Amino acid sequence: MAASTLAQVAQLAGVSPATASRVLNGSARIPGPEVAERVRSAANELGYVANAQAQSLARSSTGLIGLVVHDIADPYFSTLARGVQDYARGAGKMVLLASTNGTPSEEREAVAAFAARRAEAIIIAGSRSTQAQDQQANKELASEIQRYCRFGGSVAMVGATFPSLAEMPEVRVLKVPNFDQARELAQSLLRIGYTSFRIVAGPQGLVTSDHRVAGFHDALAQSGISSARVSRVEFSREGGYEAGLSIAAELQDQPSPSATGTECIFAVNDVMAMGVIAGLLERGVRVPDDVGVAGFDDVETLRDFRPSLTTAQLPLELMGAQAVALALGSIEDDPLRSVVGHVMLRGSTRSSETEQAT
Repeated sequence: MAASTLAQVAQLAGVSPATASRVLNGSARIPGPEVAERVRSAANELGYVANAQAQSLARSSTGLIGLVVHDIADPYFSTLARGVQDYARGAGKMVLLASTNGTPSEEREAVAAFAARRAEAIIIAGSRSTQAQDQQANKELASEIQRYCRFGGSVAMVGATFPSLAEMPEVRVLKVPNFDQARELAQSLLRIGYTSFRIVAGPQGLVTSDHRVAGFHDALAQSGISSARVSRVEFSREGGYEAGLSIAAELQDQPSPSATGTECIFAVNDVMAMGVIAGLLERGVRVPDDVGVAGFDDVETLRDFRPSLTTAQLPLELMGAQAVALALGSIEDDPLRSVVGHVMLRGSTRSSETEQAT
């Protein structure tokens, strides 16, 4: 006879698998006596045998937090990781890091590895993918997260989650205003006189990139300007560089590329924007005299770059701290689960008198 499962116990008791796990695996967060009794009765009726590893995770405090990022060499993730590290240290926790190249299959492996090491909480930072080739891996990642949470773990996801996890209280989301900040950036660029735009974006289906493109286009539409031309490239400095070379060739084919200086290129992250500027300058296109360039994130380690980059600023270190607080259950109110950023107008766009101090 096949062994009964925790899900079957939960169904018979009329509770969630997470609640059943808390009762049967010894968590300190046990629900009320009536609910606990229903779970134990269901377990006895089905002959359920508790998982020893799950009991160990539920009963003990390992002091470990798992952090999953796409690429620790990317200053976006390294800055966010610093915020995670600083907050975790103050809470008496140790951070385990996995850099996954942004694939959901590698993220699933990282979650499983952290679960095996009995991490108390896991933070997953990085864009979700809606690309067809990632759908099966997305399902497997979501299932791995569900399994980890059933055994007493909790997860904070930076930016977005999966629909199948949306109702799980153990999975908390730190909302990042990618759409709104991109829209505000476009509005600021319109106010300082830009009237023509190009967008250098990541591959279609990369959620972070797509939201930033959509927000930027929304502002243009509200102002009666036709949509910007979008170049889809690798979501990296190298992708931005190749786009910059290509755009430079197009601009130089125009009769007078710097006659008005009213065109601006929006790259959907700062690293890509730096690549765009490098490609433009290599081909003799001046920034911002011939064309403006703007990015997104305001990565601190890139602020000494010249020309200084106009960008949509996100408080990356604070985001890391907030993610730890969410994962550990220290933030419950929805307003504290979101991020507030600002537009920073700097030297890579014209009207330098509007430049703001960092």
